[in-house]
Amino acid sequence: MAERITGYTQLIGLLGTPIAHSLSPTMHNEAFAKLGLDYAYMAFGVGNEQLPDVIKGFRALGLRGFNVTMPNKSLVLDYLDKLSPAAELAGSVNTVVNDDGVLTGHITDGTGYMRALKEEGINVIGEKMTIAGGGGAATAICIQAALDGVKEISIFNKKDKFYPRAEATVEKIRSKTDCKVQLFDVDDQEALRREIADSVIFTNATGVGMKPLEDQCLISDPSMLRPDLVVSDVVYIPKKTKLLEMAEARGCRTINGLGMMLWQGARAFEIWTGKEMPVGYIKELLF
Repeated sequence: MAERITGYTQLIGLLGTPIAHSLSPTMHNEAFAKLGLDYAYMAFGVGNEQLPDVIKGFRALGLRGFNVTMPNKSLVLDYLDKLSPAAELAGSVNTVVNDDGVLTGHITDGTGYMRALKEEGINVIGEKMTIAGGGGAATAICIQAALDGVKEISIFNKKDKFYPRAEATVEKIRSKTDCKVQLFDVDDQEALRREIADSVIFTNATGVGMKPLEDQCLISDPSMLRPDLVVSDVVYIPKKTKLLEMAEARGCRTINGLGMMLWQGARAFEIWTGKEMPVGYIKELLF
């Protein structure tokens, strides 16, 4: 890649922590090289405290854009000039584009998730899904699923700092869509069992399952997972979380977060470059 760098190369970043595990730099840099685009993508370990200074620096340096991941997806809204309609509805951003100093935030997680299911031949339109999580990715998934026509969503989250956000997501979905939506405490395992029982898919959209929580799982009893249930996880490293291992043992169809990562990245790539990512090529490299 060093021979590609020129005085005209435009930089794109990724802000989050932990970040070293991310496949995004490999995905985007390989796509840039494949298409002959003069961009470079780098990951930066940035948490909430550093975020304001980093974005100020990015704006001053004229970066073309950047991705935002945990724990910055909500806080970043305070430092942007504009939001896409989807990002405004979700209250979350994972992609920022810089147009002559104007920073516009987008959210591609929800569309990435739904596209990943479609690519796997899984139909959730008109069906019920149960999802764990109240952060940026979970919010984007729930809103996009409701907008796309999922009939019912049961959301489970810990009663932590994200719980009020999950409550706000419920109200947004109720006011903007015809989707039936409910919110529960994830520690209520009996409610979780009940809601999963008539869902076509259960999705973990929390960080449980990735470092440093790789040995943990939100499902306390494997019998909650029936063989005809689809079980998905937004985590992609490890490729097989404890949840997915448990689900496989129960005979469930499982999907890790690689597909969502790929398709949300493909949309971000298009926002920055105006070009379609060579998805088939990237799948061969990473999958």
